[in-house]
Amino acid sequence: MTYGGNRMKSSLKLGTVAGIPLFLHWTFFLIPAWTVLSGLMGGSSLVGIGVNLLFTAGVFGTVVLHELGHALAARRYGIQTQDIILLPIGGVARLERIPRNPFQELVVALAGPAANVVPAAVLLA
Repeated sequence: MTYGGNRMKSSLKLGTVAGIPLFLHWTFFLIPAWTVLSGLMGGSSLVGIGVNLLFTAGVFGTVVLHELGHALAARRYGIQTQDIILLPIGGVARLERIPRNPFQELVVALAGPAANVVPAAVLLA
């Protein structure tokens, strides 16, 4: 979660989720490239590499949910989100401003991790 600023250069627009533009930074492609190369060099089968790529996609799906949690909680308090950018190290929801009320800021901060509770519960069941 960050506030203001310009969108990172060289990002690919994936679409819009809940009215929020979703971008993929070019460095993100290092992860699937590394997954494929390390699998090939390690002697993994194509099926194994495919499973690893699906796992990676799932992890970043949860990153999108996490950032949407921040963004939708902020929207509840009248704060718009400029966009969400996915990076190899996670994601960034760029809010137009920080909540002025400390309780609202706490809600926005906790909404990201809270958004991952349901997927975690499903996976652990």
